[in-house]
Formats: sequence, C-alpha cells, structure tokens
Amino acid sequence: MPDMHYENAARALGHSRICGIDEAGRGPLAGPVSVAAVILPAGFSLPGLDDSKKISAKKREELYHQLIGHPAVLWAQVEIDAATIDSLNILRATHHGMAAAALSLQEKYQITIDHCLIDGLPVKQFPLPHQGIVKGDGKSLSIAAASIIAKVSRDQRMAEYAREFPQYGFERHSGYGTKQHLHALHLHGPCRIHRRSFQPVAQLSLPLDS
Repeated sequence: MPDMHYENAARALGHSRICGIDEAGRGPLAGPVSVAAVILPAGFSLPGLDDSKKISAKKREELYHQLIGHPAVLWAQVEIDAATIDSLNILRATHHGMAAAALSLQEKYQITIDHCLIDGLPVKQFPLPHQGIVKGDGKSLSIAAASIIAKVSRDQRMAEYAREFPQYGFERHSGYGTKQHLHALHLHGPCRIHRRSFQPVAQLSLPLDS
C-alpha cells in the first residue's frame, strides 16, 4: 500500500508543499489523457487509498469524492485532448499534461509547489523541482491520490462522450481497444475524439465523423 515515505523524505529536506502527479488514459484509442496534481496535508490518511488500477470503480468513486471534498487536500486536474496527443505524440502530451496540472494547482490556490513526486521516470524540462518514482501510484500516497482523481475524472468525461457518440460504447470501455470498440470503429470509422496517430485508428481510411 502507498504511504507518506517519499513525502516525509521531502519534508525532511525542508519542502512543505509536496505534490503528487499521475495520469490516466495513455493507452486508449480515443479520448483525452487526464492528469491530476495533488498536495496532501502532513499526516494525511484515507483508508483504501491506493493505485486506481488496483481498486473497483465504485471504490474509486468513493475515494474521489472524499479527496476532492477534503478541505485540506489541494488538487487540480487537466485534460490533453486527442488532437494534441496526435500532434505531440503520447509521451510528450503526457509530460505536457503533468506540467500543466502542477502549474494549474499553483494558480488555483495561489501557492508555490516546493517539490513534485511524479509517477514514472523524471520528466525532461519539467518546470518545477521533481523526482520520478516508478510505479509511484503504489508507493506514494500523493501519487495514489492523483491517480484516483485523474482516473475518475477521465471516466466521467468518457461517459459524456458516450452520450455524444453512442455508437462506440465509450461508457463501457472508456476508449480502450476492446473487441466491441474495434468492431464499432470498423462499422462507423473514427469520430473526433479518436487518436488518429494510434493503431488501429490510423489504419482506417474512413472519413472523420463530425
């Protein structure tokens, strides 16, 4: 289970505002990458808080509302849309989103972040002091909190897109390349939220749906 080891180590170095950053949605064929940045208060605990991939959708929803409703939890969430992903590539778009989420959190609360804990490897040219923690969403409580907010926010967005584009079933697979989604792609072609640079979307010669 994630804990506050990395946060406490950063505090021991004199940092007070320590931000966890994580993303959701790097792999799907459609929809945005969602990135969240979260600052937890010292000594924070929330039973069941873990890497979003390890817990049920129902539990993620409960944790999400507990996190965003907590008066001492500072958070921000941004989305990088499919067009930007196609323009930058998925890695650069994700890194762009991580920076944007951290800067958005600073602006939202009018604070300066001292140190960021990022899920994965360090990010080149990141605008704030940071360290990368591989599989950090299972190690750092702040990153785990960011993973929950990023994932639930993205699922909510994909449910909205499901109402706009009901033929794809986004509410069931969130844009991942399931058998159902691939079948719908071959029947209807890609819509505006599909990532045209991703296989197999890129293989389709059908026109872009409006």
